[in-house]
Amino acid sequence: MTLEKALLKVVLVLPLLALLFAGCATPDYSGPMTPPNPGDTNNTPAARLHVGDTVVISFDFGPEVIPSQEKTINEDGTITLADIGSVTAAGQTTGELEAAIYVRYVPKYYKHLTVTVKAGDRVFYVNGEVNNKGRQVYVGQITVTKAITSAGGYTEFANHKNVLLIRANGQRYKIDCDRITQGEAPDPPVYPGDQIIVNRRWF
Repeated sequence: MTLEKALLKVVLVLPLLALLFAGCATPDYSGPMTPPNPGDTNNTPAARLHVGDTVVISFDFGPEVIPSQEKTINEDGTITLADIGSVTAAGQTTGELEAAIYVRYVPKYYKHLTVTVKAGDRVFYVNGEVNNKGRQVYVGQITVTKAITSAGGYTEFANHKNVLLIRANGQRYKIDCDRITQGEAPDPPVYPGDQIIVNRRWF
């Protein structure tokens, strides 16, 4: 074997080894876990705000008109507003966030103020070997296998045994969807901001 051929084999094998070890480093999902964001529960997953959510904040303190502000909740769970700085938003309902903003502004900056907070669409993402990959609107409780179905189901090249669930906070879990459909493993809940990646089978 020539040196060039040997080097070519090494170059081709290294990426496969990297994928193999990366997969080994990702734990299998084995059952109930603490939700990735404050306020995530099985009973009211859509009632509270999460990291990555968008909120629209409106202020009314009299005849002067202030344009609405659109804010995305930061990784640390906060939004930043003029004069008052960071306000914790993750884990709050829109009403609780309205109250938290109000007490920071009144009476220090304004005597009278009405604060209105509206939540934007919550989304999750399904990518990889599905028929309709991309952004999906989160409308309530949903699991990994149902999320894949909502994305048009698997392509013919999908590896049902190697699905990656990435939480909004960075937690990663390997999912065997064949075991789920056979009733041998739990079907993990999906939360806003999560990403599901259906990997490709190699042969």
